[in-house]
Amino acid sequence: MPAALRILALIVALASVGASATAPDLDPAARRWVERTRDAMTMEEKAGQLVMAAVDTTYLSTDTEAYEKVAALVRDRKVGGLIVFGGTEPMPPVLLNPSYGTVVLGDPLSAASTLNHLQRLVRVPLLTAGDFEFGVGMRIRGAIQLPRAMAFGAAGDERLTEEAGRMTAAEMRGLGVHVNFAPVADVNNNPRNPVINTRSFGEDPARVGALASAFVRGLQQGGVLATLKHFPGHGDTDVDTHVGLATLPHDRARLDSLELVPFRAGVAAGADAVMTGHLALPGIGEAEGVPATLSRKAVDLLRKDLRFDGLVFTDSLKMAAVAKMASPGEIAVRAVEAGNDIVLDSPDPGAAVTGLIDAIRSGRLSIERVNASVTRILEAKARLKLQQGATVDLERVADAVGGRAHQAVADTVAERAITLLKDEGSQVPMTVPSDAQVLHLSVLDYPAGWRLSPPGRVFIPALKAQWPSITAIELSDRSTTPELDLVRAMAPRFDAIVVAVYVRAASGSGRMDLAPSLVRLVQDLTRAAGTRPMILCLFGNPYVASLLSDVSAVLLTYDFSIASERAAARALRGMIPIGGRLPIALPGLAPVGAGLDRRPAGTPSASSAAFAP
Repeated sequence: MPAALRILALIVALASVGASATAPDLDPAARRWVERTRDAMTMEEKAGQLVMAAVDTTYLSTDTEAYEKVAALVRDRKVGGLIVFGGTEPMPPVLLNPSYGTVVLGDPLSAASTLNHLQRLVRVPLLTAGDFEFGVGMRIRGAIQLPRAMAFGAAGDERLTEEAGRMTAAEMRGLGVHVNFAPVADVNNNPRNPVINTRSFGEDPARVGALASAFVRGLQQGGVLATLKHFPGHGDTDVDTHVGLATLPHDRARLDSLELVPFRAGVAAGADAVMTGHLALPGIGEAEGVPATLSRKAVDLLRKDLRFDGLVFTDSLKMAAVAKMASPGEIAVRAVEAGNDIVLDSPDPGAAVTGLIDAIRSGRLSIERVNASVTRILEAKARLKLQQGATVDLERVADAVGGRAHQAVADTVAERAITLLKDEGSQVPMTVPSDAQVLHLSVLDYPAGWRLSPPGRVFIPALKAQWPSITAIELSDRSTTPELDLVRAMAPRFDAIVVAVYVRAASGSGRMDLAPSLVRLVQDLTRAAGTRPMILCLFGNPYVASLLSDVSAVLLTYDFSIASERAAARALRGMIPIGGRLPIALPGLAPVGAGLDRRPAGTPSASSAAFAP
C-alpha cells in the first residue's frame, strides 16, 4: 500500500483519539422536536414507530411490486424504521446438486437511492439499521468486509478495533444507515455453539468487554448507533436460534460473573442500543420456554440492574425460535409488553402494527408504555440529526464506501490475527523452493452456500505466485470414497501439502463440523507426510483444530474473508510477522493465549504495515 495512504489512515486514527464515546445530550431545539413530534402523533403513528421492517438493497425500481410493498409500510402503516439486507435470487428446487446459493449482496448506490426514496415518503424520518457485524461488506458489494470478531480477539488491539468501528460507521452513514446491530457481546465459551462461534471476540469476559467497548466507541464516534447483542449472552448455548429456541440455564450469580460482563462494559462505553436474544432463561426465574425477547424479567435486568436507558431491539422475529410461538401481531405485543422498544424484522410488519394498535385500544398496552418507547426512538433520531435531513448525496457514495484506506484496516486486522498454534519442525513460513510440487487441498464442510465467498479465491492464486506448480483440489462431505482414495494415492508425489479447511458456523444451518471421512483423510495424510512439510490452515471455525491435533503445523485465521485468505498466504510466504494469540481454549489442544511468533522471512520491507494505529 502506498505510504501516503498509510499516513492518511494513521492521521484518521489519531485525530479521533480522546473523542467522547457516550451519546451527547439533546440540545433544547432537538428536545422540543422530540416532544412536539411525539405529541402530534396519532395512536396509529406511535404504533408504527415501534416496528422496523426489512428492505433489500439490490436494485429496486420504484415501479415494482417489491418497492410498493415497502413504500406502503412506511407511508400508510407508518412503520418507523427499516433494516437493510442484501438480496435473494431464486434457487432451482432440484435434488443431487444442492450447491446453489440464494443470497446475494446489495449495491451501494441502490441502497442509498432506495432509502432516499423511502425517506421522502414520511413526515417523521425513518431510523435505518443494518446487520454489519463484520463491516458493511457483509451485506453490500464494494463495501469493506472486516474479519469476524474472533480475529479481532486474536489481534488483541483495542485501538485497531475502534478504528474498524469508525470506518464501518463512515460507510454506513454514506449509505444513509444509522444503526449497526453490532458488536456481538456474547462470550463464546461453548465449543459446540453453532451460531456465535467466530462472531464472538473470544471466551474471556473482560477481553470481550474491552473489544466490544472499543467497537462501540468507534461506531458512535462515526455517527452510528452501536447495538450490544444478544442480551443477556448467547455464547454458552448449543442451539442456533434461527432454527430453534436456545436455553441459557445459568443462575444470576453466573450471569454476573460471565455473560453480563461485556454488556456492562459496553453500556459504560456509551452503547445506544441493546438487542435481546431468543434465549430461555430459567435461571432468573422466567417461565419455561419464554425467550429474553419476550421476557419482562430479562428487560428489567437490563434496565434496572445495568441501568440502561437506550433503545432495546428484539432480535429478528422471523427466526424460528419465536416465529412459531404466536401470530406476528401477538408476538409484537408480547415483545413491547416485555419492554422492548422496537420490534425487529417481523414476518408480517403490517400485522405487527395492527396488533400493537389493537393492544393500545384495548388497554393491554398503556399509552404511557408506548410513549416511553416512542420518546426513546425519537431521541435517537434527533441525536442522529435526522430531523435536519435524512437523505444522502448519491454523488458522495463512492467516496464513503470502500477504498484503499478502509481496506487497509481490514487487512491489518486479518494479518495481526494470524495465529500459529503449532509448528513442529519450523515449517512456517514455507521454505520449499519455488519449483516445488505443492498439493493444495480445500477441505469444505459442505459445498452449498459459498456463493458470496468461494473458498480459495484469493489464497490459491497468492500461493501460486510463489509456487507455480500447485495442484489445487476441493473436497467436501460430498466427496466420494474413490475421490478421497485418489488424493491419498497422489499425495506422496508432492514436496509439500497445504490443507485449507473451511468450516462455517453459519446462521440457519445448524452445522459446524467437518465430515468424519475428511477428518480421516487429513489424519492419513499427516501420518504419510513424514518429514515433508504439511501445513493446516483453518479458515472459519477454529474449534475444528481439536479434531486435527496430529498435524504438525497449524495456522488459524478465524474467517474466510478475502482479507483473511490474503493474510494467510502472506504468512505462509514469510511476508508478514505472525503474532496472533488464541482468544478461546481448544479442548485437548491449546489454552487461551496460545500462539507462536514468527518474523518475516525477508527484509523489513517485506512486512505489510498497511495501517498502524
